[in-house]
Amino acid sequence: MPPEMSSPDLPGPGIALELTTTAILAGGLGSRLRTAVSGRPKVLANVGARPFLAYLFDQLVAAGTRDVVLCTGYLGDPIRNMFGESYGTLCLRYSQESTPLGTAGALRLALPLFKSDSVLVMNGDSYCAANLEKFCLWHAARHSNATLLLTKISDTERFGQVHVAPDGKLTAFQEKGSGQSPGWINAGIYLINRDWLDEIPRHRAVSLEREVFPTWIGRGLYGFQSESRFVDIGTPESYARAQSFFDTGSSR
Repeated sequence: MPPEMSSPDLPGPGIALELTTTAILAGGLGSRLRTAVSGRPKVLANVGARPFLAYLFDQLVAAGTRDVVLCTGYLGDPIRNMFGESYGTLCLRYSQESTPLGTAGALRLALPLFKSDSVLVMNGDSYCAANLEKFCLWHAARHSNATLLLTKISDTERFGQVHVAPDGKLTAFQEKGSGQSPGWINAGIYLINRDWLDEIPRHRAVSLEREVFPTWIGRGLYGFQSESRFVDIGTPESYARAQSFFDTGSSR
């Protein structure tokens, strides 16, 4: 049974989302998507006449989050120009990289802006309709320093698989292109202790997925398994699927 479906003995209220800084990784080049979306950053790609990033903001508003740091890079100014300093109840702040720093490097650059001990991190080009409050409670119940939100899909070839032990500890990452099979993938949502983010090397490009997460295996890295719906806009094909994903009204 996936951990989301279990009922662990939760220690108090866990992590309060309204007090937790959310970092959204929005600095990707989006090179594979340029044939479908040109002249704008990937997170501003229109899905159902709305920028994709707005759906992430809606999810955070519904979860009670207040403080958001956007880690921007390529074409970062249009993001700030479109959303400014607020969205609904969200306070928006920006960390702009001058050179590409990768997913981990962008977080390390933004570290001084994070107000909470644990940081909720979201990829700006994917959406998982998981219950973020349950995710935070599960993370707190295990006193985890870092937890990845995982989702199950029918074909993991483009993403690679993530393997977890029965207690939820993450045990291995399987490379992309390992064959078509169902399994658990990284859904692009994480809770990470800011002290662990401080370990990331400064002033150079670093990848969370390739360089950081594998080194955290065995140190208490957990995987929260959710069977919630997932979509990404990393390729023209998946971007096209995103249109129908939100049309169904199942974005939450």
